[in-house]
Amino acid sequence: MRTALIAWDYPPAPSGLSTAAREIAESLRDCGAEVTVFALDREGESEAGGVRILGCRPREGGGLARLRLWGGAGHLAAPMAVRRAVLAEHARRPIDVVEATNWYAPAVLLARRPPMALVTRNSTPAAFSRDPARTARDRFDGWTADRLERAQARGSHGLISNTAEHGRRIAAAYGLTDGDRPHATIGLSLAPDMLARAGAATYPEAPAGEPVRILFVGRPEHRKGFDAILGAAEILSREADAGALPPFAIRLAGVAPDALADGPSAGARLRLAALGRLAEADLAREYEGAHAVLAPSRYESFGLVYQEGMAYGRPMVASDEDASAREFVGATGAGSMARRTTGPALAEALRPVIADPALRAALRAKALRAAGRFTRVTLGRETLALYEEALARRQARNG
Repeated sequence: MRTALIAWDYPPAPSGLSTAAREIAESLRDCGAEVTVFALDREGESEAGGVRILGCRPREGGGLARLRLWGGAGHLAAPMAVRRAVLAEHARRPIDVVEATNWYAPAVLLARRPPMALVTRNSTPAAFSRDPARTARDRFDGWTADRLERAQARGSHGLISNTAEHGRRIAAAYGLTDGDRPHATIGLSLAPDMLARAGAATYPEAPAGEPVRILFVGRPEHRKGFDAILGAAEILSREADAGALPPFAIRLAGVAPDALADGPSAGARLRLAALGRLAEADLAREYEGAHAVLAPSRYESFGLVYQEGMAYGRPMVASDEDASAREFVGATGAGSMARRTTGPALAEALRPVIADPALRAALRAKALRAAGRFTRVTLGRETLALYEEALARRQARNG
C-alpha cells in the first residue's frame, strides 16, 4: 500500500503533532507500507527513518504566504499548498491512502471526491484549545477553522480517534453520524529509542534541602491547565516558605519566560522555571531528572505526556476532568489525581507527592507497570486495517 501523511511539522520539530506524525509514519513503514510525509514546516525533499519527506510550506513572499495573513481565508493557504503537492505526487505515482490531522484541516481541499482514500486522524479540535475570541475578526477566524475541520471530517472515508471518549467528543463536535464511515479507536505509540532510554532511566535522589523537581510538558494554555499550575504554585510556595512543605521546583518545558511575566507572585516565580521549547535530547534529560510529572489538562485527545511520564516511571499528577487522564493515570494508580483543574485542587493533589518520598516510590512502581500499552506494532497494524476499510468506503461511495 502506498500511503501519504500530511503533517504540520515533523521531527526534529519539537511538538506533540510532530512526534505523533513520526510514530504513525514509522509504524506504517514497519508494517510494510510505503510512506511519504508532506510536511508544512519545510521545503525540499529529505528522508528520515525510512520515510520520504516532501516539504510543502508555502513559499515565503508568495501568494499563499500572503493569503495566510487574511482572517478566515488565511486558513485555506495550507490546504491549497497540500492539495497541490499531493496531487502532483499522485500524478507521478498513485497514492492509495492519504492521512491528515483534523487540526485546522490541512486536507480539507482533498475532501471533495479525492483520487485516493482520505483518512482523518483526530487530535484535539482547534476549538478546544484556542483562547476565547476578543474581536469580530477572531470570532470569524475561529468559525472558519471549525467549519473547515468539520468539512474535512465529513468528506473523509475513514476516521481515527485516540480513545473511545475522544471519538465521542469528535463525533459530537463535527456532527458525525454513526455508521456513515469507519471510525476506529487507535492509541499512539512511543518511539523505540525513547522507550529504551526511559527504561534505562533510574529514579533521581532527592537529598535533604534540595528541591523536588516537578516537570510540566506543554503549552501555557487553559486546556493544559496552566492557570491551575500557577494557582497551585502560589499556594504551595507559601507553604514551603513557612517550612510546612519541602522545597520544590516546577520546570515548564514548552513554556517561554514571557508566559510568567504577569501571572505569578515573586515567591511563586522563584519556584517556576520556564524552559521554552526543548529538543528531544533535552526533554529526555528533563524527564530523567524529574521526581514527578505534572499534567493537569482539562482535555487531551490522547495525552502523550501521560505515556511518556509513565515510561520513565515518574509519578503523574493529573486532573479528573480529562477522560484520558482518568483512564491512563487514575485507573492504573500511576499518579495523584486532582478533583478539578483549579489551583486549590491541584495543590491538594501535588502536596503529598512533594512531601512523601514513600508515596512517590509507590506511584513510580504503578507507573512502570502501566507503561508500554501502546506499541508501533499495534499502531501500524490497526492503522492499515482502517485504511483498508477507508478504501472500501471510497469504492462504495464512488459506485
